[in-house]
Amino acid sequence: MSAVVAFAVATAWHAGFQLTVTLLVYPVLARRSSEEWRAAHARHSRTIAPLVGVLYLAVLVTGGLLVASGPDLPGWLALALTGLALATTALAAAPVHGRLADRDDVLVARLLVADRWRCAFAVLGAVAATVAVLAGG
Repeated sequence: MSAVVAFAVATAWHAGFQLTVTLLVYPVLARRSSEEWRAAHARHSRTIAPLVGVLYLAVLVTGGLLVASGPDLPGWLALALTGLALATTALAAAPVHGRLADRDDVLVARLLVADRWRCAFAVLGAVAATVAVLAGG
């Protein structure tokens, strides 16, 4: 399997995961009351962390392989967009999660905005990776 195909598979998985989180998981979590919040947020964090770890590792490894193979322009675009999704997680979503032991409506709103941005970047990265594969890259 070529590096660009491997990266496209990883970014498709990432985009599907991110769409699921954005459209299903976070809306349910955001509707939790203050009384339910601590347990629900802790359960969410505990159960999603292993999947995020494996998924991000796959994206990083295949992205590294793509860089090493010398991608064409669509490949570089896919790498950049996917990198923005990961950076949004590291710089925005994860720090907010860390501050949400107790429900805070402002922080929940901030988390939802960050999540929508990373979802957009993840989906666009997967589209760009698919274009890179179709371009023969």
